[in-house]
Amino acid sequence: MANDPTGNGAQFDPMGPFRQMRDAYLDVWSKTMVDTVNSESYARATGAMLDAYLTVSSPFRDAVEKAMLQALQQLSMPSRADFVSLAERLTNVEMRLDDMEAKLDRIEARIAKPATATRRPAAPATRDRRGSRRKRSK
Repeated sequence: MANDPTGNGAQFDPMGPFRQMRDAYLDVWSKTMVDTVNSESYARATGAMLDAYLTVSSPFRDAVEKAMLQALQQLSMPSRADFVSLAERLTNVEMRLDDMEAKLDRIEARIAKPATATRRPAAPATRDRRGSRRKRSK
């Protein structure tokens, strides 16, 4: 065959060896990185770097937070603290409403008891001018 320089029926791929080399390189690099990241020394080093970063960035973060708060106040917009305060107040109102609902349920249960348990004793009979007995009006 004129188009078959390899002799086995497949066309020659000039980039094939480079792809194989790339795949082998990525496999080795991947295994090396997994072993490195899963080591105890890497965890300690990363922890130390994060601690240093947080220590150094804290003053900058506070300054940015103060500047943002001032900008929000000047624009008459609520801040995170305003939303948190509002959420706490709404939670308090909800809890009070729940307590009131529970009290009303208890009152309703007491009222709904059979009337026989709360019936008043009969009023004593009195005599009218003619001497006949009649019941006292309520």
